[in-house]
Amino acid sequence: MTMTNHDVLSAYEAMGDLTGRMLAAAGAADWDELEALEARVSAQVALLKANETAIQLEAEARARKAELIKKMLDDDRQIRDLVMPWMAQLSKLINSTGTERRLVNAYGSV
Repeated sequence: MTMTNHDVLSAYEAMGDLTGRMLAAAGAADWDELEALEARVSAQVALLKANETAIQLEAEARARKAELIKKMLDDDRQIRDLVMPWMAQLSKLINSTGTERRLVNAYGSV
């Protein structure tokens, strides 16, 4: 597929919208929505990787692309800040369950 300047910018606009929605989902602890949106972002990234290299963006389009990338990186940072505490809790739960399982295996259930 040959992409035009408009196609490339539209793809970045779509990703910017999706990362904003991902941030909202992370803020609401809606992990299923976050995962679904992340899959859509990944599909956009794959599309761009496969088709963007042949495109020479005009100056205005390059500037807009840079703005969108900065926004996406900021959204990503905020998403990580929201997700990391949940990941730490999940890790503790998994480790606790693993420890409990090892104790049951070693000493039997009480």
